[in-house]
Amino acid sequence: MSEHHEDAATDLLIKEVDEDLRQEQLTKLWKKYANLFVAGAVVLVLAVAGWQAWQAWRTKERLASGERYADALQLAADGKRDEAAQALAKLSVDGTAGYRVLADLKRADLRVQAGDTAGASAIYHAVAAGKADDAYRDIALLKASYLDLDTVDPAIVEKAVQPLAAEDSPWRHSAREILALAARKRGDHAKAADLFRKLADDIAAPEGVRARAAEMLAIEQPKGKG
Repeated sequence: MSEHHEDAATDLLIKEVDEDLRQEQLTKLWKKYANLFVAGAVVLVLAVAGWQAWQAWRTKERLASGERYADALQLAADGKRDEAAQALAKLSVDGTAGYRVLADLKRADLRVQAGDTAGASAIYHAVAAGKADDAYRDIALLKASYLDLDTVDPAIVEKAVQPLAAEDSPWRHSAREILALAARKRGDHAKAADLFRKLADDIAAPEGVRARAAEMLAIEQPKGKG
C-alpha cells in the first residue's frame, strides 16, 4: 500500500473513530438529560395551551362585560336610572378593566343627570386618579373640572387642567374653556376674554366650543376692557 493510500486510510479511520466517539457522547448526554428535555417540551406545550386558554377566557369575559354594559345603557335609555346605576356599580367592581372604567364614567354621567354633581365629581376624580388609560383619565379630569367650577377654588381647577391645555394635547380646547371659566370665576375678566377670543377664533376647535366661547366673549369683553 502506498504512503498516500495509508494516509487516506488513517484519516478515514480517525473520522470513523471521531464519529463513534461523538455518537457515544450524544447517547450518554441523551441518557443523562433525556428527562429534562422531555420535561422542558411538556412545560412548553402546557405553557402554550395555558396561554391560549387564558386568551379565550379573557375574550369571553370581555364579551360578557360588553353585554352587561349594553344592558345597563338600555336601562338608562328606558328611563330606569336607578336600575342602570346598580348594574353599572356591579360592573365597575367585577367587570373587565376597560368596562370597569366605562361603567364608572357612565355612573357619574347618571349622577349629573340626577343633579348629584358632587357625587359625579367624586367618581370622575377617582377615575382620573386610577390606573385607566390616559385618555379615560383625561376625560374624567375634564368632566370633574367642569363640575368643580361651582364648588372648588378656581385656582385648584386651573392647576389641574393646565397640562391638558398644552398645544400638543388633544383635549386643549376643552381645557382652555375650563381655564377661561376659572379665570372668570376669579374675577380676571381680561384673561377670560382673551382665552374666549382665542377659542372663538381657533378653527381647529370643536364647533360647540367655538360657539360657547363667542357667546362668553360677548359677555366678558366689556368687563375685560373696564
